[in-house]
Amino acid sequence: MSTQPLLTPYNNNLNLKNRVVMAPMTRSRADNEGKVATDELQGLYYEQRASAGLLITEGSQVSEKAVGYINTPGIYSEAQVEGWKTVTKRVHDKGGKIFIQLWHVGRMSHPDFHNGELPVSASAINPNAQSFTPSGFKDTVTPKEMTLEDIKTTVKDFQIAAANAIKAGFDGVEIHSSNGYLFQQFFNGCSNKRTDEYGGSNENRARFFFEVLDAMKAVIPQEKIGVRFNPSLHGMFGITLDEDTIPTFEYIIKKLNDYNLAYVHLSEPFTDVSEVPFAVTEIAKHFRPLYNGTLMINTAFDKDKGNKVIEAGDADLVAYGKPFISNPDLVERFENNLELAAWDQETFYTTGVKGYTDYPKASK
Repeated sequence: MSTQPLLTPYNNNLNLKNRVVMAPMTRSRADNEGKVATDELQGLYYEQRASAGLLITEGSQVSEKAVGYINTPGIYSEAQVEGWKTVTKRVHDKGGKIFIQLWHVGRMSHPDFHNGELPVSASAINPNAQSFTPSGFKDTVTPKEMTLEDIKTTVKDFQIAAANAIKAGFDGVEIHSSNGYLFQQFFNGCSNKRTDEYGGSNENRARFFFEVLDAMKAVIPQEKIGVRFNPSLHGMFGITLDEDTIPTFEYIIKKLNDYNLAYVHLSEPFTDVSEVPFAVTEIAKHFRPLYNGTLMINTAFDKDKGNKVIEAGDADLVAYGKPFISNPDLVERFENNLELAAWDQETFYTTGVKGYTDYPKASK
């Protein structure tokens, strides 16, 4: 019987045992004062899923100002670094590899997280969305437009977080430049009306992202850095497509050929954009010819679709989200053609073990 493409090793900068990646997913289990990942919760959760070729953690804020959801673990304090060390050790002891996703939500936050101060963004434009605060969902507010000093500080925050990640034992980091968060707020015209060097042209809207990438590769090897984008995001997280959106992402992806990154991680559209002007409906097919390095694709893939996208050459790796929540042994289930267990959406963002570390592996 021929081996499924998903289950073949992938070398390049990553040297993975298979091409099945666990996508980054917010799980809100760091319900402690220091927002620290713990051995008994996050450690066990990621260890259970270590048969994946690569695990990418939930988004982890690079500073106190970066947070926008309750109980998300950070990577800016010494205690957080120590907490993550227990997680990476568990994964490595099981023969797995793990990247941490570095996160700043920008305007997708709320003053409740910042002692009453406004969250920050590219421009002072309310995304008209909701933030999951300690008091429940609340409407977002008009953010503060970042000053040049704010941008410099945030670049430094990402640089420190990247260094902290390697100290914590991670095999690499992923920059969360996707899903309507801070970097995408700079990329998209609906959220960036700046008239300085960070607004207007494709180059200017991407400048902040590349400043962060360059700062990070000054402290960790660039082949340990992955990046994530959602080019055709529309009508979610305060993002609206326009005629400049896809050209901006094309500029970014092409420019990334000048780097030797771990991978570029792209999401297929979250919603039906077939009738949306300027949208790209097939992200992997569109961007594969533009990028020479490792391409990872994500969003609503099953086993067959994942095997096909690799076989077609449109992607090298496939990231799975929700299936990994309820199937810690997803790789083994693919390998043995076993039925997948259903996930419990009610426990996605709650606390404790229920719906987190209590999903059983399939019986042989």
